[in-house]
Amino acid sequence: MLAKQVPDTRNVGPDAMTPEGTVNRSALPAIFNPEDLNALEQALRLKDQFPGTTITVVTMGLPKASDVLRDALYRGADDAVLLTDRALGGADTLATSYALSMAIRKIGVPDLIIGGRQAIDGDTAQVGPQVAQKLGLDQVTYVESIEDICEKSRKLTVIRRIDGGIEKVETPMPCLLTITGSAPACRPQNAKRVMKYKKAAAPAENNPKATIEIKQWGAADIDAGLEQCGLAGSPTKVKAVQNIVFKAKESKQLSGSDADVEELIVELLNSHTIG
Repeated sequence: MLAKQVPDTRNVGPDAMTPEGTVNRSALPAIFNPEDLNALEQALRLKDQFPGTTITVVTMGLPKASDVLRDALYRGADDAVLLTDRALGGADTLATSYALSMAIRKIGVPDLIIGGRQAIDGDTAQVGPQVAQKLGLDQVTYVESIEDICEKSRKLTVIRRIDGGIEKVETPMPCLLTITGSAPACRPQNAKRVMKYKKAAAPAENNPKATIEIKQWGAADIDAGLEQCGLAGSPTKVKAVQNIVFKAKESKQLSGSDADVEELIVELLNSHTIG
């Protein structure tokens, strides 16, 4: 499973960007990307349904991204991998998907890769599909639920949310799914697992009290070409990030009468707000 620690976009301030035009993640509050939690719940439901299933969570980021890995372990994941390396810093979706795909190759391509539809810091919805493309896998995006898995035919059936309705899609495994925020919310942390994994840490965290080691890999560990990693492998450059608050300059109260509604529509048409 793919997960990401993201800056809380409700708290974007003047220090949100570095001089190089990348997100200053160390200066922003960090949270578990919301749709990745929806994806984790789908993975956990499959684990409940099929005994013997294991869930490995992979994230790429600063050492503090281990927080989301511990959170995933608290909720029921079995293993965790942190990709952290200066060479991976500043990556856009192309470089990120490359590093993640190389990490998955090192682990061994599983029957199913699940991730959130998109991350709230970029809102591109590109990383999941790009990982699938780099691994040569079928993919289904905007998935709301996994309806059925046939072990004999190695096919799964999912429901995906699209504009104007839903689709039922059957796809062979191995494959990659991206899960929407309309999927069921993730279950809470399990108290016993919190006690077991609360001192799990990656080597980069330098935690002398760590009792369980979270796997930590750099670019060399996944045999990644440095020219395809980080800023070097990122053709996309962000010019600026800013927090915009919309403020109403004026207000108007309308009744529900036909005349008021007609007047509002004419006003919006004249201002080219609609139409």
